Amino acid sequence: MLFRQLEYFVVLGRERHFAHAADVCSVSQPALSDAIRKLERELGVSLVRRGNTFEGLTAEGERLMEWAERILADRDALKQEASAMGAGLTGELHLGLIPAAVTTVAPIVATFEAAHPRVSIHLHGDLASTEIVRRLHHFENDAGVIYQDDEDPAELDLVPLYEERQVLLAPEKLLGDQRAPEMTWAESATLPLCLLDTTMRGRRIVDRAFAGIGLRISPAMQADSIAALCAHVATGRWATIIPHTWSARPMGGAAIRMLELTEPVARSQVWLATSRRAGRSPIGSAFVATAETLLRPPDGSFAAGADAEEEPGPVPL
Repeated sequence: MLFRQLEYFVVLGRERHFAHAADVCSVSQPALSDAIRKLERELGVSLVRRGNTFEGLTAEGERLMEWAERILADRDALKQEASAMGAGLTGELHLGLIPAAVTTVAPIVATFEAAHPRVSIHLHGDLASTEIVRRLHHFENDAGVIYQDDEDPAELDLVPLYEERQVLLAPEKLLGDQRAPEMTWAESATLPLCLLDTTMRGRRIVDRAFAGIGLRISPAMQADSIAALCAHVATGRWATIIPHTWSARPMGGAAIRMLELTEPVARSQVWLATSRRAGRSPIGSAFVATAETLLRPPDGSFAAGADAEEEPGPVPL
């Protein structure tokens, strides 16, 4: 059995298409099919249900998929451990991110890169927490930044990063005589709002806050990115509600103000997650250690945790 055969099989299992898998592996489709048939003969079981096209994995194939992912992950971990004992860590860090954390993790990433310059960093942003967790369990990501809601915490190792709150970002001209540094959710509902679309977790946070005061919002515009919302606020025509970690993002155009939203205050804990089921890669462990070092002040307690006495902000640097 060759690692190459397992690599081809794992890619086929993820792509669910022979031609696409061959493209990803940079081989011809006959070469990929031949390698998988040889793997089947060696194991003595059928792994793929074949027709005119790929029809899925057999039960034996699904089970082998779990083994193959772990074997390949262990191989990569062995290489990382060996390199760390020599010239330092080498390899790739794959980090999955919820949209709200795309900018917030920059200090951690920068510190990690300075300590491990031979590691190539890949950020996978705008992902749902459920998709990040799936990637963690299947060795596709080394770590992820998530909201932890419906996921089983027994399956995850979690480090608290910060507590997120929702704020209003609005052009001065839309606020009129409003000079207070805060606004109620009911007052914000009177503004022309652009919000995340309803498929996104950030929008569900906003909708729940409005529902809590008996309101249902129909925004003038929806987008699938916080950056897009900020850009449209900068035109002066809309206001938006976003995580506070994005409120300091530089924007040109209209004069923009950030107001705290009250009655209620909507908060969510954001976590750095690794898979307990899959285990941490050496690179993943190094990234978590970097985050913990940045978050831990001299007295040894976490600066951003669910039980912190003072409200934590973005990663403190």
